[in-house]
Amino acid sequence: MLLTLDLDSETPIYLQIRDRIVEAIAEGDLAEGDALPSTRQLGADLGINFHTVNKAYDLLRAQGLIRINRKSGAVIRRDARSGPAESGFADEWQERLRTLLAEAVALGLDADEVTARCGSVLESFRAKASS
Repeated sequence: MLLTLDLDSETPIYLQIRDRIVEAIAEGDLAEGDALPSTRQLGADLGINFHTVNKAYDLLRAQGLIRINRKSGAVIRRDARSGPAESGFADEWQERLRTLLAEAVALGLDADEVTARCGSVLESFRAKASS
């Protein structure tokens, strides 16, 4: 699995790992049932501590995107084809979205640009997943 991280970013590495895996699921690069590298292997591949990878995997597990067990390791639990989101997800997600949109507005992006960029990102997921 190829992950691109920015070690100079203000975003913590474990969040970057989580974000790249979520994006890979959305783009169809990772699907339900696909195995992820072990925390030790991914840590070695990225040149980071495996505890950092473990923290990212714990977030993904808590969000219901992966399952982890001793035998099979970390496996993608659901993707876009797995059916409707679990109860309560949309409300929790909307709160996170609200903060992200507030940041865009506070930094001067107007509503039309925000809407256009959101549409562009969603379309890129659709296009990538269908190819």
